[in-house]
Amino acid sequence: MPMVTFAPIAMDIAPDILARGQLQMEGQVTWGSNFTFLVQVCHEDAVIDAIYKPQRGERPLWDFATGTLCHRERAAYLLSEAAGWSLVPLTLLRDGPYGYGAVQLFIDHDPEAHYFTFEGQFPDQLQRIVLFDYVVNNADRKSGHVLRDGTDRLWAIDHGVCFHEQYKLRTVIWEFAGQPISSLLQGELVELQRRIEATDDLVITELQTLLAPGEWVQMRRRLQKLLDTGTFPVPGRGRPYPWPLV
Repeated sequence: MPMVTFAPIAMDIAPDILARGQLQMEGQVTWGSNFTFLVQVCHEDAVIDAIYKPQRGERPLWDFATGTLCHRERAAYLLSEAAGWSLVPLTLLRDGPYGYGAVQLFIDHDPEAHYFTFEGQFPDQLQRIVLFDYVVNNADRKSGHVLRDGTDRLWAIDHGVCFHEQYKLRTVIWEFAGQPISSLLQGELVELQRRIEATDDLVITELQTLLAPGEWVQMRRRLQKLLDTGTFPVPGRGRPYPWPLV
C-alpha cells in the first residue's frame, strides 16, 4: 500500500480542525511531570499534529489549584494573542481520549535547538518572551520551552504553572535584565493594557474567566509595573531559575 501524504495545513483552518477533529493517540511525551500526549487531529481530509494534556493527568501541586493547569495553558495563549505577539501555539480546551484538557498545535522544530543553543540571537523575539513571562508570572521557563521552527520563528510552550498571584517567576532568560524596554515594546504593552481594560473584548473576557480573581488582579499589576519602570525585570526574591534548566 502506498504511503499516504498530507498537504500542509493552512493556519486559517487550523482552529476548526483542532476544535472539531478526532484525536488519535500517537504516543506519550514521557519527560514531563503531567500526562502529555502527541496526537493527530483528523477532520474531513485534513490532519494536523497536536499536543494533548488531559486535565485528569495533571499532577497535584501544593501551590496551584487542582485541575487548573490546562486552563492556564489556554490563558497563556489568549494573553499572547491579546498582546499581538503570537508566541504561544494555538491552544484550545476540549474533550479527548482521556477527557477534557488542553490541545495545542504541534510546532515542527529541531528538538536539539533551544534557548541555550541560540542565546544571543533573535533579541526582539526573546525580549517579547521575557515580557510575556513576567506578565503571566511563568514559574517554569526552561531552555527547552523555547522552540525554533524552520523559519527562525521562536515559540513559547508549557504554561501550566503560570498566573499565580504570588511572585514565582523562574526563567533561564535573564540576558536583558535591567535594560530599558524599547519604545516599540512599550507601545505593545500599552495596547495590551488597553485591551485588558476594555469591557467588550471577547479574548480578554475568556482570559478573565480562566483565572482566579486574585490572579487577574496581580497580572494587571505586573503589567503596570513594567510600564512604570520601563525596564526588563531583574531576578526577584526566591530562586530565579527553573530546574532542570533545559
